[in-house]
Amino acid sequence: MFRSRTRFENLIALALIGLGVFFRVIPHPDNFTPTAAIALFSGVVLPSGLAFTVPLLIMMASDLWIGLHPLFLLVWISFALVAWIGASVREKEGVLPIGLAVFGGSLSFFILTNLGVFLFQNMYPKSVAGLVECFIMALPFFRNSLLGDLFYSVTLFSLFAAARRVVRVSHKNA
Repeated sequence: MFRSRTRFENLIALALIGLGVFFRVIPHPDNFTPTAAIALFSGVVLPSGLAFTVPLLIMMASDLWIGLHPLFLLVWISFALVAWIGASVREKEGVLPIGLAVFGGSLSFFILTNLGVFLFQNMYPKSVAGLVECFIMALPFFRNSLLGDLFYSVTLFSLFAAARRVVRVSHKNA
């Protein structure tokens, strides 16, 4: 179980999230960012109040730095949904629930944001063919999102688990 139980673990989680923000604002391949992994990690590890607040504050701050776009509210809602997915698996044991949550978060982000592109932008004809084209054209972004979500999720959860072990060992030796 990954859920944070101490104030120190919350500080570790927030530090890891801060590193994730840094990696979002530096140059990176399209959609290969830690943002969804941070939202998922927050949902799993942080207390409920922070689980949803931290990813949204990260998005607000980094979007103000990077620049707002027409679908920013939909993107923020998508990351809140990813945090909720994380919160829904926080009591589950093992890698499989986290892996399924990573995939579910990536897929939900892909579906919601591309529906937004189709519905609210004039890039594709408003038809079934236009909807299909929208999703087909977005597949390379989905691939990058999924790869980034997997990479950053493994990194965040691994670093958090390692830090937790170090703290436990140091407390036993104290």
